[in-house]
Amino acid sequence: MSDNAAGDRTGERVQAAEQEAARKRILEQAEADRIPVEETTRAVPDRRWRRDR
Repeated sequence: MSDNAAGDRTGERVQAAEQEAARKRILEQAEADRIPVEETTRAVPDRRWRRDR
């Protein structure tokens, strides 16, 4: 029975390590895809419809 308990803990550690690795991969991908603020343009509302009134 103690072997099974030890195996459960090992499985939990492996799963935690896999989740941490996946989290790091997601964060690294998000950082790679991030567009710096300096490279974005400010959205300007389209007010052309007001001229037609």
